[in-house]
Amino acid sequence: MIKHLREQYNQQFSVARHTAMVDEIAETYGHRPPFRIAETPIFIDHQLRDRLLQACEDIVDVIVQPNFKALSEAALLPGQVVPNETPHTTFLQLDFGLCLAPDGSVTPQLIEAQGFPSLYFFQEAAAQAYLKHFPVPPTFLHLFNGLDSTAYREKLRSIIVGDHDPENVILLEIEPDKQVTAIDFFVAKKWIGIESVCISKVIIEGRTLYYEKDGRKIRIDRIFNRVIFDELLHRDDLQRQFNLTEDVDVEWVGHPNWFFRISKHTLPLIDSPYSPKAYLLSELEQYPDDLHNYVLKPLYSFAGSGVNLHCTKADLDAIQDPQHYILQQKVEYADLIPTPDVPAKAEIRMMLLWERGAPRPQLVNNLVRLSKGEMVGVRYNKGKEWVGGSVAFFEP
Repeated sequence: MIKHLREQYNQQFSVARHTAMVDEIAETYGHRPPFRIAETPIFIDHQLRDRLLQACEDIVDVIVQPNFKALSEAALLPGQVVPNETPHTTFLQLDFGLCLAPDGSVTPQLIEAQGFPSLYFFQEAAAQAYLKHFPVPPTFLHLFNGLDSTAYREKLRSIIVGDHDPENVILLEIEPDKQVTAIDFFVAKKWIGIESVCISKVIIEGRTLYYEKDGRKIRIDRIFNRVIFDELLHRDDLQRQFNLTEDVDVEWVGHPNWFFRISKHTLPLIDSPYSPKAYLLSELEQYPDDLHNYVLKPLYSFAGSGVNLHCTKADLDAIQDPQHYILQQKVEYADLIPTPDVPAKAEIRMMLLWERGAPRPQLVNNLVRLSKGEMVGVRYNKGKEWVGGSVAFFEP
């Protein structure tokens, strides 16, 4: 989006530099990410930065409403409600497609909101890797609200570990070493000392949880949750003692209920020029006349599964549980990022943290995904270059 920086970057790019960057990440953290790390970051100018900041504020205004819990109660599914819910989410992530406004300027359009953590650790590691290996202007920033790398890491440690011994805090996942995002867990362990534990390895005795490490049984006082119910429900093969819905003596960092409360279910509540119109399918008295301009999304899925980009009236009529779907106006991603072959589209995730007792969540970091396919995602970009995970650097 800043032409002279893009031209300079592309001219100075080399495959060897990119390979060295990815290799260094793998060597530093003892894990090579299976997802593609893009050849380039993106550079965002003042105008787009200000629009992204305003878009975040518009959405946060909805989530901090005193009645938001009541508005989101229907998002919780029977049998998937976890006790001891926190007053608000700890993690908030807002995904925006970068599009063209009628005047030709670049504008963000909300794709999804998530009350769930993803890659808060790796994104800082990736940003530092780009800064080291590529010509990124040192005055351009990827962090927000005055944070530098040291302060950002300390904020993550404070929120996730707090006053606890890191040994008594775990990152809870389903077979964490097999997750596509496992690099985030390796960075977290290196930076704040917490272990990644599979839910099948959690021991429960009364109301107390434990895990084993080096032949010792260690009490779990706090859980940094990365388990997604949808994935858990499909793992009948995973034998476990502990069910998330049990009432146990543990603190949650990223309480599982907020995965549902802040989700696609939230989109119809948002009124902002940066948020396309969205409707719960069950609340529509009639379908839009321009149905071809809408996408059908299931509420309870992740990684783009079940999305219908070309839905028809027959598709909608055939749905047995319309309360579990939304219709959202399509977003047309712009071909913004010049690359050696064809331009790439970009989606940016604005990453916020909401500390206990704070009136609002605070913007801290960002994540970018570059794509040349119909959707942003691995399966739409196979065999392509200059696509994958990246980061945005913002004009000061």
